[in-house]
Amino acid sequence: MICEGASVLLVDEAGKKFVVRAAKRMLEVGGLGVIDGAVLCTSSFGDELTVGQRRLLLLKPSVRDLLGIIERKAQIIIPKDSFLVPMSLDLSSGSKVLEGGVGSGAMTIVLLRAIAPGGRVVSYDYRKDHSEVARKNIGLSELQGCWELRLEDICTAHLEKDFDAAMIDIPNPWDAIENIKTALRVGGHLCCYVPNMNQLESLVRKMRDARFAEVHSFETIQREMIVHNGGVRPSFDMLGHTGYLTFGRKMSKL
Repeated sequence: MICEGASVLLVDEAGKKFVVRAAKRMLEVGGLGVIDGAVLCTSSFGDELTVGQRRLLLLKPSVRDLLGIIERKAQIIIPKDSFLVPMSLDLSSGSKVLEGGVGSGAMTIVLLRAIAPGGRVVSYDYRKDHSEVARKNIGLSELQGCWELRLEDICTAHLEKDFDAAMIDIPNPWDAIENIKTALRVGGHLCCYVPNMNQLESLVRKMRDARFAEVHSFETIQREMIVHNGGVRPSFDMLGHTGYLTFGRKMSKL
């Protein structure tokens, strides 16, 4: 049975997806219309629900589903990049993560899924408009209990200590490096995301000056394989450059 407050993915016969929080009342779903939440709460994942002339399959949303549906106030780090971050930051249940720049909350959802249920993500963003959208989106993940949001500039905020990792997506990450370094435990990992080469150069120089170890940068390029009965070929389209991921590690107390 689907519990009240649970996030539910609705998939129509054409494959279009919608997400809603279950509640025993009439629910307005953007692009779909109004559905009876009481019926939703007496259904189970895997059931079908009829709304007007449309049949909808009820599923538990995946992270990829959520990232494809959430409201975007700011450009998000897309899955080809964001899904690499938890592994590179060595995140697991119980990890304590510092985030600079919450934007629309997409990267936050990826981090929360990696550290739940015993971990914690503390996000800093000084833009209230972005933060309000992020709160709404992260609510859909059902992971908001592991999340704290602080309306401050991570470059100057007084940060807690002993974070296991930090993820930074702001236009000027080099200005936050010294502050973030004081917040990381020895051995803690840092990832910064920037879209342009001039930003990348400034960032890497600052990380090296701050004595971060194992500093390296890369971009990911993704191309789908088209599989037909008669053969396989690469897609003519691909997900090319979106940004550069730079990683480093704090290896001393200084």
